[in-house]
Amino acid sequence: MAPMTTAGDEMYELVERLYPLCRSITGDGVRATLDIVGEYVPLQVHEVPTGTQVLDWTVPQEWNIRDAYIADTAGRRVVDFAASSLHVLGYSVPVSATIPLAELRGHLHTLPDHPAWVPYRTSYYKPEWGFCLAQETLDAMPDGEYEVRIDSTLADGHLTYAEHVVPGQVADEVIVSCHVCHPSLANDNLAGIAVATFLARALAEQTPYYTYRFIFAPGTIGAITWLARNAERVERVKHGLVLACAGDLGQLTYKQSRRGDAEIDRVMRHVLDASERAHRIAEFTPYGYDERQFCSPGFDLGVGSLSRTPYAGYPEYHTSADNLDFVSPEAMADTLAVCREAFAVLDRNRRYVNLSPYGEPQLGRRGLYDSLGGRSDAKQAQMAMLWVLSLSDGEHSLLDVAERSGLPFDTVAAAAGALCGAELIKA
Repeated sequence: MAPMTTAGDEMYELVERLYPLCRSITGDGVRATLDIVGEYVPLQVHEVPTGTQVLDWTVPQEWNIRDAYIADTAGRRVVDFAASSLHVLGYSVPVSATIPLAELRGHLHTLPDHPAWVPYRTSYYKPEWGFCLAQETLDAMPDGEYEVRIDSTLADGHLTYAEHVVPGQVADEVIVSCHVCHPSLANDNLAGIAVATFLARALAEQTPYYTYRFIFAPGTIGAITWLARNAERVERVKHGLVLACAGDLGQLTYKQSRRGDAEIDRVMRHVLDASERAHRIAEFTPYGYDERQFCSPGFDLGVGSLSRTPYAGYPEYHTSADNLDFVSPEAMADTLAVCREAFAVLDRNRRYVNLSPYGEPQLGRRGLYDSLGGRSDAKQAQMAMLWVLSLSDGEHSLLDVAERSGLPFDTVAAAAGALCGAELIKA
């Protein structure tokens, strides 16, 4: 019998499939990525033409690349795009020339402190060309002439992004965003894409309260484009989470929204604390991933960011060392579990009104005490009912009740359900 696969294994397999593709902020690599994600969850793909004004930005020209290399006089490729998509400076304009190493050095990017690693570099908005390579490769290149070729195009086209929607009981939305613009970087952000994909699948198996909108878009320009094209929808966005760097072995890090006290911030703090996982809560800064676009002051959405080791927080960040060995099925499964736990709280966090607020209602004659018979947590469940009744004043949420009482949120939510069924409280 073949061993059963877990969600972690399946997410890792998705990362493996996506890893070889050359992605950028536009182009066929993004489309190929979304085609693969679309095998797991249905996607609505959007194509936004070059030159479209999106807030203070303009959709750039589309970049595509077919081949690139540096070859020595014997024709041997000492740097080869076919070996890794990181070898070319992102958005490099085409070039075909033979030039001496002394001149070529001005177009080469290395990491002297990590001589075996290849850096990830881009030049999105300034016409440039270049190669990224290991310092040890450069050190082994003798002076002389080298053939350099970048077979790329930079032309009017489109910016591509995609959405997947899990319908909820209400039109109010939770957005989950991840960036799809990085080439062969497993943690940043293929792990985020994988966790988002499997989170969408998990939510689709339920009937969530909120509508969940998953956004797969290029970093910065993609989020800005989505915001510009969805101005009428933004008021429906009540909560949000950006997923990034979701697969390394570091402890979980939650970066709060710009507000700092948004409901998603409280939920994530509560879930992480209650889980007793090693974690860190970080204050908002206007640098990082697309939470800074969603939290920009004109929108000021309640959107935080969940990662493991955050951006630029590990030496392998934006290098070839962020490879398939750097991420693990277990870490991605843990990140997914936290997301599911957080959204389970968010989805049930209501404010209730006590319909019998004068004195304590008689629970026994309504069968509420009898329903607890035999439960190992009967005393805890009873206290949860009393706390819910006490704080059901239309001002306090179930999360308020859980935090103030010290009781598990699940126990509090179950108590609220029982009290609703007995028509003692209403949302």
